[in-house]
Amino acid sequence: MKILVTGGAGFIGSAVVRLAVGRGHHVIILDALTYAACLENVAQVAGSPLYAFEHADIRDRTALDRIFAVHAPDAVMHLAAESHVDRSIDGPGAFVETNVNGTYNMLEAARAWWMQIGRRESFRFHHISTDEVFGSLPADPEVKFTEDTPYDPRSPYSASKAASDHLVRAWHETYGLPVVLTNCSNNYGPYHFPEKLVPVVILNALAGKELPIYGKGENIRDWLYVEDHADALLTVLEKGALGRSYNIGGENERTNLELVRTLCAVLDEMRPKESGSYADQIAFVADRPGHDARYAIDPTRIREELGWRPSVTFEEGLRRTVQWYLDNEAWWRPLQARAGVGQRLGTGSSAPQAVGAR
Repeated sequence: MKILVTGGAGFIGSAVVRLAVGRGHHVIILDALTYAACLENVAQVAGSPLYAFEHADIRDRTALDRIFAVHAPDAVMHLAAESHVDRSIDGPGAFVETNVNGTYNMLEAARAWWMQIGRRESFRFHHISTDEVFGSLPADPEVKFTEDTPYDPRSPYSASKAASDHLVRAWHETYGLPVVLTNCSNNYGPYHFPEKLVPVVILNALAGKELPIYGKGENIRDWLYVEDHADALLTVLEKGALGRSYNIGGENERTNLELVRTLCAVLDEMRPKESGSYADQIAFVADRPGHDARYAIDPTRIREELGWRPSVTFEEGLRRTVQWYLDNEAWWRPLQARAGVGQRLGTGSSAPQAVGAR
């Protein structure tokens, strides 16, 4: 299969690319190489004859049409998106432009290509989204997000992803475009850009800095190892029913404080300090505006219909992740110099953007 992967130089996208090439698929990355992208993420497969790269922006329809014509993909895996909630609070415009307008352009380019190839039944447009579109859950462990949970986004990021999900469903219902959708829980693992919680904790701990936890650390997330997620995404692409959505979760709910303490314990074992524990560096900071209390995925549909379950336990995934960061300073060190990395973002105190501002 020839797969066009948007956002393939990002965290989740690159995991998909590495796995897909390893399984013998032809992969074309389409990436604008914005601040969170890094071609080093796919360096291990970049020399393969199954790999191609296109430097392009999903908001550029002319470029999209050219890429479809040149590469003739059998499927699209659409991961390109602005994804950091804190950045969306400070600068929502970029999230609307990329996640909403960019997805519209991708849908129209894909539809034009699909019509050109005779509405081929085997063509697929796989839209990859987030569980954040569903809003916030109560503490009750019996209550989880299902594919039928009403949308209730609370941040500019989740609202932009919800809008893109609705566009994809509309293009399926209105035009017949063959689509599948997935909504995932929080990912972690190798190549995670160093502004997200897990790498922030690891790298701040190693640097002797505070380990910032929003509020009281009581917010709960369901953690999914990124390589498991990549496997699930390819499973949905190959086996998912048209027009159907699938929730992908790690079945690993933890409070943020539990997560950070577990990371500290792993670091204490793998890179012990001269004295004390890394947990001594934990610091509670002002909470994020509109911080959702809990996310949790009910993965029944993907398990029963497609036979997929995560294979990496939470503890093993964290150990693999910590070891990867210990071994790959040459990857993460330069990224820490990129704009905004290491700074507190998303406090809600920034002035509104001017029209058209990014």
